[in-house]
Amino acid sequence: MTTSATALGAPITIAGLTKTFPSEAGPVTALAGLDLDIAAGEFIAVVGASGCGKSTLLRMLAGFELPTSGILEVGGNTVTAPGPDRGVVFQDYGLFPWLTVLENVAYGPRQNGSSRKDAAERAERFIELVGLTRVSQRFPSQLSGGMQQRVAIARVLCNEPALMLMDEPFGALDALTRGSMQRELERIHHEMGTTTVFVTHSVEEAVYLADRVIVMAGGISHGTPGHIEAVVPIELDRSRDVNAAQFTDYRRRISGLIIQHENDDE
Repeated sequence: MTTSATALGAPITIAGLTKTFPSEAGPVTALAGLDLDIAAGEFIAVVGASGCGKSTLLRMLAGFELPTSGILEVGGNTVTAPGPDRGVVFQDYGLFPWLTVLENVAYGPRQNGSSRKDAAERAERFIELVGLTRVSQRFPSQLSGGMQQRVAIARVLCNEPALMLMDEPFGALDALTRGSMQRELERIHHEMGTTTVFVTHSVEEAVYLADRVIVMAGGISHGTPGHIEAVVPIELDRSRDVNAAQFTDYRRRISGLIIQHENDDE
């Protein structure tokens, strides 16, 4: 977990969390009985087979979907809708193509009532944090995929959320850029201390970034509700070597859990 003195993160409480969707054949339970406490400033990665409910959980944390039952709190407040205390980084960046990098990052503060000058000064701080000061006047179309994702992260952080939610944010990047972005995110998390929930299909990425890895199983496509199968604390220093024996052990253990429960569901 980060030791940053400027930590902004909020704790998360999940208890008995269930999500049911309507269908022509009757209600379908996508997630059932999720229990999880996340500490302020903690970095949590969520992995599991496709369809296990990872993104549904993220959408509920964001307030895009509401639970059918159970408790879902961020910073002691029940999640009932999207809010400024939570920011979401998507895989497709979601930048406004007609705005510059600076204008994209300043957009949130401007919408929340900050003056143009104050919003720009605030945006400049977070653009510097992600290492893009030299391209702050460029448009998204003039940037690489990795740069665009850094802008997306800066835009979320500029609102100083207590919780940052990331849904496969590096999934569309090439391997070299993805590795670079993982290192950047680890540095930013250490500096900011924002509580982070990071959904990924990459077990290696999860082990590299997270304080704990949440392994999910089941899901609608498997005929059973999605649920938390295991919570794996990653007891490694923050300077992690993907080739180290202990790192490899974590990766194999978590991959084995995912494969085991995919086979059990067949």
